[in-house]
Amino acid sequence: MLSGCIQTRSPNATKQEVLNALTSTPFTPKQEVIQTTPEPIKQTPPKPYVEEDLWQHIALNLSFEISPHPRLKKRINWYLSQPDYLLKVNVRAAPYLYHIVKKVEQQKLPLELALLPFVESDFRPHAISQQQAVGAWQLVDATAYHFGLESNDWYDGRKDVLAATDAALAYLKYLHKTFNGNWLHAIAAYNSGEGRVKSAIKKNRKLKKSTHYWHLTLPKETSEYVPKLLALSYLLQHPETGFKRPTLANNATTTILDVGQEFNFGILANLLEVNKQQLHALNPGYLRHQSPTNGPHKILVPLSEKALTQSAFYREQLSRRYTVVKNDTLYGIARRFGTTVKKIKQLNDKQSHLIRIGEQLLINQANVNRSLTVEYQISPYLQQQTPAKQATIEHHHTIVSGDSLWDLSRYYQVPLKDLLDWNNLQAASILSPGNVLILHLPAKQKSEPAPSINAPSYLDKLENAVNATEIPSATVPDLPQ
Repeated sequence: MLSGCIQTRSPNATKQEVLNALTSTPFTPKQEVIQTTPEPIKQTPPKPYVEEDLWQHIALNLSFEISPHPRLKKRINWYLSQPDYLLKVNVRAAPYLYHIVKKVEQQKLPLELALLPFVESDFRPHAISQQQAVGAWQLVDATAYHFGLESNDWYDGRKDVLAATDAALAYLKYLHKTFNGNWLHAIAAYNSGEGRVKSAIKKNRKLKKSTHYWHLTLPKETSEYVPKLLALSYLLQHPETGFKRPTLANNATTTILDVGQEFNFGILANLLEVNKQQLHALNPGYLRHQSPTNGPHKILVPLSEKALTQSAFYREQLSRRYTVVKNDTLYGIARRFGTTVKKIKQLNDKQSHLIRIGEQLLINQANVNRSLTVEYQISPYLQQQTPAKQATIEHHHTIVSGDSLWDLSRYYQVPLKDLLDWNNLQAASILSPGNVLILHLPAKQKSEPAPSINAPSYLDKLENAVNATEIPSATVPDLPQ
């Protein structure tokens, strides 16, 4: 009955009929048949890529077979209790989702994988879990490193949504192969680690139980993780349940630009005539105002590919001129310069493949003839480097009756936090007369005896001493003209 419900998608089915179908036939494999090898989930061939709405395209190309189970019904009910959930998360996903879908399809992977960032992080690029998994795809540092993501003080590839997509898909393909083509096992392992899933499968085999995902004993989070993905997949295919499916144009509204050199966000935003804050928001992997010197230098920009190639910045900075000679073809020129015929036609506003001898064509090739960075020393607003440390001398202060940490920090004009750190003290620590405090004071300053609360500060005394030695202005001789 469930298969009929899933496959026929009757517009007359009521919400209750659909939900009843999910639990009316409990999934109970025949006990005499022991599954020793995970069965691959059947996948239907991808349909032609013609849908104008991206979410409709996703819904029509989802391929996992869904078995009824109480845990699945629980997740479906949760989604139905939050009917606007996907509408809200879609706003965060919009700049990236088209690119993710294309990456999944180009690698001939099930389109359900494009939904994992929704399940993992509600598509939050800055999300950090208790296990220190980071980004929309929730990758831990070791996995990210193994699959080629960089991470340093300037850039974290786990927060770079599209770079993390490449790493996550590579990891999922590895897990799919590890678990003999069983996608549910692979996705469970993506969440909890392959060791736990392998142990659960081994345990069931030893007990002569089914090794189907629904019968594995896994951590609570993982036992709810796969049903959450399957429930989302099911509801996207069955809008008659009342679940609101977003709409999104089935084309790219953002483009990946390889700048070819180190760049500053402010300069690049001005040259592209886009908002700097928007540029930062689209590229959360970059942790500062400037890209790392050694890369990456790729950035997602809020422009279509056509709009980008027609921008003045692209034509000046990322293209060069080429004069057509006898026997040239667009295909041959594209191969010579490592580009495509499509890009050459876009850059030159060409509708056909025709070219003529002597014609000048723009070819997309980095032309690094100007700096896209800022010298931080001349831009205090962008200053990110740690200021040079001031030379200091170590001063010992012997505590006397009436001293307090706050009074001493004011007298020596040092932050209270530094005073505490230097002496391994807490703010509530009690000072005992005769004990010695260590202070690190600027080398030009001289130590002074402990003051009373109302005494002038150390710097006040120093300033008074300097003023006392100044020559009166009336005695300063006139300088020759």
